[in-house]
Amino acid sequence: MRNHNITFFIFAYLTATMLRSTLRLAGKKCSQTFDLSSLRHAASTWTSTTAIKFKEYGDPAKVLYQTTEPLPATLDPGNVALRFLASPVNPNDINMVQGIYIVKPPLPAVCGNEGVAEVVGVGSAVKNVKIGDWVIPSINAFGTWQTHAVAPATDILKIEADLPLIQAATVAINPCSAFRMLYDYTSLEEGDVIVQNGANSAVGQAVIQIAAHNKWRTINIIRDRPNKAETVKQLADLGATHVITDADFKNRNVIKQLPLAHLGLNCVGGKAVSDMTKLLQDRATLVTYGGMSMQPMIIPTGAMIFKDLIFCGFWLGKWNMENSTEERIEMLNNVVRLMKEKVLRPPTIEPVLLKDFQTAVKRAQEGFTGAKQVLALDEESLAKIQEEVRVYAHA
Repeated sequence: MRNHNITFFIFAYLTATMLRSTLRLAGKKCSQTFDLSSLRHAASTWTSTTAIKFKEYGDPAKVLYQTTEPLPATLDPGNVALRFLASPVNPNDINMVQGIYIVKPPLPAVCGNEGVAEVVGVGSAVKNVKIGDWVIPSINAFGTWQTHAVAPATDILKIEADLPLIQAATVAINPCSAFRMLYDYTSLEEGDVIVQNGANSAVGQAVIQIAAHNKWRTINIIRDRPNKAETVKQLADLGATHVITDADFKNRNVIKQLPLAHLGLNCVGGKAVSDMTKLLQDRATLVTYGGMSMQPMIIPTGAMIFKDLIFCGFWLGKWNMENSTEERIEMLNNVVRLMKEKVLRPPTIEPVLLKDFQTAVKRAQEGFTGAKQVLALDEESLAKIQEEVRVYAHA
């Protein structure tokens, strides 16, 4: 019996030793091919997602809700797993929930059109990204107000991961819209003039900075407000040539002193368009990319006849659909280059944790806030955004 026990323990010891050696060898071989820490992180984080969804259209305060749902345990060959880092609250997000946006996703839907995510898992056939890359959606209504997602790799575009998080999260819509409108509708030369309303919006701020970089002058219209001086200084610091309020159009002397513009950019609509035509030269182009007043544009007959103005519309979503992935990547690279060269600063940001989404949505719909709401998808991202905000505030 004793000999039997000795034989058993010797066998067990040899087996355990061989097993440890095999595991060490396997671990060594695997570490040459895979980042095991990333793989473990991926496996542990995309089994479920916490998302902000809506199952009917209406008032965002009433129809948006938070939910946690499971995600596929394994990835199809062409899919990727994403961990979202930050997602802004844009006007088109609000309009989509209200049911008045041109894009209407199948309900229930995850809210959010823009944001930046980290790739935490890739299918066997995915070639365009790898674990650790930062990506943005390449389609409308992706659903970015969620902590994680599994999606086709064709629905994302890789961006540079060394951008500040607040710029990476907001690169896809506002600065790209400004870039396209400034370069696609007329050929501007040094000293030419652009007039825009909604000048303190994220698009407006990007227009000011790109224009200043190219030595184009800007006339920037904002709503009359209690903190007018503060807003005027903010825009002037970005490179604005002139800043006026909508109330200044009642003062003919103020308007007479301003140069006439070659290009107009309208995001307000209503009577604001009628006011802008007073500052457009003959044959100038006025591009409409928004309608925040929710009022039809008022275009004076005289401006059409005697100035022969050109009116057209712009929607970045349509531009993205009509142009190739390569052309969109080229545009993004141009915008990112301007960011890295410090030509483009990020808009003023107010970060909010995902669980407090209702606060962000409410703030996004208030007037005169002067800051874009950005949802931080976890505490780590919130801390990073807060630090970036502090750095830019003292730059």
